[in-house]
Amino acid sequence: MKPIYLASQSPRRRELLAQLGVEFEQFSVDADERPLNGESALALAERLARLKAETGVALGYHDRPVLGSDTVVVCDGQIMGKPRDFDDFAGMMGQLSGRSHEVLTAVALADTEHTRSVVVRTQVTFKQLSEAEIAAYWHSGEPHDKAGGYGIQGRAGAFVTHLSGSYFAVMGLPLYETQKLLAEF
Repeated sequence: MKPIYLASQSPRRRELLAQLGVEFEQFSVDADERPLNGESALALAERLARLKAETGVALGYHDRPVLGSDTVVVCDGQIMGKPRDFDDFAGMMGQLSGRSHEVLTAVALADTEHTRSVVVRTQVTFKQLSEAEIAAYWHSGEPHDKAGGYGIQGRAGAFVTHLSGSYFAVMGLPLYETQKLLAEF
């Protein structure tokens, strides 16, 4: 497989892409991650993944394909971004507690000629969370920069009672779909 660029500073995405044995260089792309009026969660995830990949190409990273990815957490039709503060986070955890929600992760690969993308849907169910568990998790520092306020690969993994779909997509980069996209590209 030929080398690529990863348009993300996420350490999780870096680790997952390395698991595929892909040679890559990593850089950061700034993107306005707010949904457009009337935009569905699926459309948002795909638009942002494509935007990150295409922005990388436009910034001059065009001698090899650029991979972009974005993860969106949805509960009751509401898109849950990164928590602004403890109260925002506690509200999110209260909404996710004892229930199922959907995680949508999009992956896009772009070069100067075209962009291809895929979106992976995963259902995640949390156990009932106590206020003490929510506060302790916030104070661990893990949830501060994560969509939906949690990272499944960390302490929040203990909150998950059921998962239907791709564990790696919930982490931020679905391995099977990413490898397939790279092979097809």
